[in-house]
Amino acid sequence: MANPFVHVELNTGDLPTAKKFYGSLFGWELKDMPMPGGGGNYTMISVGEGTGGGMMSNLPPNTPPHWMAYVGVDDVRAMTNRAKELGATVLQDVLQVGEYGQMSVIRDPTGAVVAMWQNKAGN
Repeated sequence: MANPFVHVELNTGDLPTAKKFYGSLFGWELKDMPMPGGGGNYTMISVGEGTGGGMMSNLPPNTPPHWMAYVGVDDVRAMTNRAKELGATVLQDVLQVGEYGQMSVIRDPTGAVVAMWQNKAGN
């Protein structure tokens, strides 16, 4: 399948409670690591087989907790531009994420939000 979901991420204002809940509920292996560029920790979610993810707690004010799905793409800049041409609103333009890759976030014409992820070569 072209452009599969590659990562899911929980954005929450209460990371300790979320880690305890999801770790206990699903048995996920959770590992904290520093955020690229500083700004706290990021909790990686390892699920064994299937798509893993992460958790973080830096929500903009008045943003409810939510899960964000990431779709893998070969060229995040081209796909972000294409999404815009098709009627999407770019919420986060292409952003470098440490040495790991690049991402963007769009709102589709129906109002749903999704992120796109391009691995850095070799990752």
